[in-house]
Amino acid sequence: MKIVVTSDTHISGRAKRLPAPLLKECESADLIIHAGDWVEMGVYRELSEYAKVVGVYGNIDGEGIQQHFKAKELIEVNGFKIGVVHGHGESKTTEKRALEAFEEEGADIIIFGHSHIPTIQYYYKVMLMNPGSPTDKRRMPYYSYGILHIDEAFRAEIVMFK
Repeated sequence: MKIVVTSDTHISGRAKRLPAPLLKECESADLIIHAGDWVEMGVYRELSEYAKVVGVYGNIDGEGIQQHFKAKELIEVNGFKIGVVHGHGESKTTEKRALEAFEEEGADIIIFGHSHIPTIQYYYKVMLMNPGSPTDKRRMPYYSYGILHIDEAFRAEIVMFK
């Protein structure tokens, strides 16, 4: 199974539309995960044209998005538990907040956003993945999104683009 992972799209904020490299990747996706800060529900509708979309709301998402999405989601894909959370909060690092969100659920993979810093790292047996942002790279040199391949095992990658 191929899962395209994105976050912090900020559509109608900094960006007016989703970028072509992300949409091209979505053409072959079996599932799309969005880790919050959509800003507009149009992002959900557009991504839904490609595959099923699972997502959470972020700290700048308004009431309409918060009514449609939860603060966190836990899904299972091919026997692996995937936690999705935006990662915003008042104390600790974004990674620590993401880990704490799923400490009771035993997630194998935790996808989060908020910092716009693409990363794949491990905390003991849990893989943490932040896809960065496809529309708001901030201080990063490139825009980015992630890809998760899950069958009997899983592997993750970050795709960077200009």
